[in-house]
Amino acid sequence: MQTSHTYTRTNYLLVFSRIVTGLLFVFSGFIKANDPTGFGYKLEEYFHVFGTHFLNEYAVAIAVIICGLEIVLGVLLLLGLWGRTVAWGLLLLILFFTFLTFYSAFFEVVTSCGCFGDAIPLTPWQSFGKDLVLLLLILVIFVNRKQITPLISDRYTQSIVTVVVVVISLGIGIYTLNFLPFIDFLPYKKGNNLPKLMTLPEGEVGDQYEIIYTLKNKISGEEKKVSDKVYLTEELWKDENWEIIGDPESKLIKKGYQVLIPDLLINDANGDDVTQELIENPYYNLIIVAWNLEKTNLEALRKINALVMNAAEAYNIRAILLTASSTQKAEQISDELNLLAEIFYADAVPLKSMVRANPGVLLMQHGTVIDKWHYHTLPDYDTLDSLYFRKAYEDE
Repeated sequence: MQTSHTYTRTNYLLVFSRIVTGLLFVFSGFIKANDPTGFGYKLEEYFHVFGTHFLNEYAVAIAVIICGLEIVLGVLLLLGLWGRTVAWGLLLLILFFTFLTFYSAFFEVVTSCGCFGDAIPLTPWQSFGKDLVLLLLILVIFVNRKQITPLISDRYTQSIVTVVVVVISLGIGIYTLNFLPFIDFLPYKKGNNLPKLMTLPEGEVGDQYEIIYTLKNKISGEEKKVSDKVYLTEELWKDENWEIIGDPESKLIKKGYQVLIPDLLINDANGDDVTQELIENPYYNLIIVAWNLEKTNLEALRKINALVMNAAEAYNIRAILLTASSTQKAEQISDELNLLAEIFYADAVPLKSMVRANPGVLLMQHGTVIDKWHYHTLPDYDTLDSLYFRKAYEDE
């Protein structure tokens, strides 16, 4: 009786572990597959940390495979198919993830693991804790892998289902890579007003810092560190025996409200800040984002340029090209393609967040993102005219 009771308990634990692990892997894989380009950027951070820069060219492809693998393992686990193989795959994958999240947390090298993409940002230590819980569940699955029974008994049907799962799992990442994420979790998503997201809301307080000074006594040679508050309240600045040495340090003492877009700064070729002028344009303006002109799709830029020509001729709509490339490269491309768009410059990080395409296009008015497109899905001029331009100018 004791043996039977133990076996039943183990079975329930196995079922629980399979359901939780399977659902988490499917969810995690789908969230990342929703934006494999963003996950690829995160992988590039890890490649930088481990000195494997040669993998940067394959980061997005690796991202699609990892996302697909997570979904496949999660679905097959829930269905009980290929139990022993799936158990091994889960164990190896979670050991790899646990190592990465521990390394990121302990050495503070990657600030966010990207486990759930931009949908649910986790700190490295939160990610590591999540992986430890998953590791325990997967160990239960691995130890009891021989007890996993498939929901589908027929081998031929099992194979067909597995192939379908693999195709769909990889297909999700391939689709969103070549179009745009199903759900946009980034601050530049359709409907957002960028100026509002760049400023601190009324009543909110940002991060609070204190300045740490290193003081040295001219007589005794003693050194000590004091905050700016202590330095002023104790009037140490009046004591001629103490002098400040080195540069002051800034220390975060309290986390405040986080502005969603803290890093968007757009400059012209002369280095002048034109951010507000461009994003607060009260009229329709087309923003072409080609953060890396070395790798951009030139044929797509040609097609976008033709659309811009039609729009500018009919409605005098302003078009700008934002890039993180050099002025020389931008001018070369502009001359080569006879680009009508004005060229401005910004850091690659916000440009990558604007639209997951190189190039991609945003339609904006009054600082609000009206719509956005991957170059594969950009409508032709007539469609844009009927949907947006004509109506807007008729209303005027």
